[in-house]
Amino acid sequence: MQTTRDVVDIITGGWRAQALYTAVKLRLPDHIAAGHASDAELAKATGADEEGVHRLMRLLVAMGVFEGSESTGYRGTPISAALLDAPQSLSDMCLLYGEEFYSAWGHAHHAISTRSSGFEAAFGRPFYEYLGHDADVTRRFQRTLNAASMFFHQVPEVFDFSGKKVVDVGGGGGHLLATVLGATPDARGILFDREHMMAKAREHLSATVGLDRTELVAGDMFEGVPEGGDVYVLCRVLAGWDDEAVVGVFESCRRAMADSSSRLLLLDRFVEDENSTVLPALWDMHLLMTTGGAHRTVERITRLLDRAGLDVVGRAELPMENTALVAAPRP
Repeated sequence: MQTTRDVVDIITGGWRAQALYTAVKLRLPDHIAAGHASDAELAKATGADEEGVHRLMRLLVAMGVFEGSESTGYRGTPISAALLDAPQSLSDMCLLYGEEFYSAWGHAHHAISTRSSGFEAAFGRPFYEYLGHDADVTRRFQRTLNAASMFFHQVPEVFDFSGKKVVDVGGGGGHLLATVLGATPDARGILFDREHMMAKAREHLSATVGLDRTELVAGDMFEGVPEGGDVYVLCRVLAGWDDEAVVGVFESCRRAMADSSSRLLLLDRFVEDENSTVLPALWDMHLLMTTGGAHRTVERITRLLDRAGLDVVGRAELPMENTALVAAPRP
């Protein structure tokens, strides 16, 4: 019986995810936080059918998303609090994963059989091209990345940025660089990313650490990176690219380093082929579904660094099974 229950729990995982997505789509966490505690009140607030709301709430309470019942009134939990419309909310993640990414996973058999993107099979174009044509999805994707940055605050604890010029390659909206500079008052930073990221990064850096300690440079990491940095940071930007492209980025960072004391800091989730845990393996599959990319093992990334004249000299574990690798230029 336990085996049957285990199988049922696995195959109904998608149903649970869609229930949570629907809760966020209807803004149930916000409505309950505002005091709408009954099926009738939630139905009126959302415009949904009252019986449908009742059945959804029964499931969400059983899942621990909410507490209470129709008779006692519904109440929020730490899970629903994480889904409120607020900074660092996970609500955009739920919407993105419940819509576009859920459709991509619907093509899992095709993606695995052909080692190609399930997203492209579902939407007829690559994921990043799709982002360029849908501003709403782009906004949700960027907020999802920001919300998933729960390990950023520990990065200054595992690497000493004191007095250093930090180049955040593919730095996105500037959240990691702002965290590093905020924790290291004597460090300076360069945020390097494509032109379309500059406005959002400038807004965030200006509001957090100030633009007097930061420089924003637009460009393509496959064509070169800013020179003279003491630390080059690559945070979650390599998984969508093949080995040759990644070696090219490593070589660009190696050439641009200020001197032999400079370092390359890789922040990513790596997979293990032996005794793997679920989260890295699951995220690796998700990359296949969305971009056709893949996570690498530490051994594989070490070989690519070696080809670029870089040696791994340090490693530290970060929350949510992320890892920091430090590489130094080979003399």
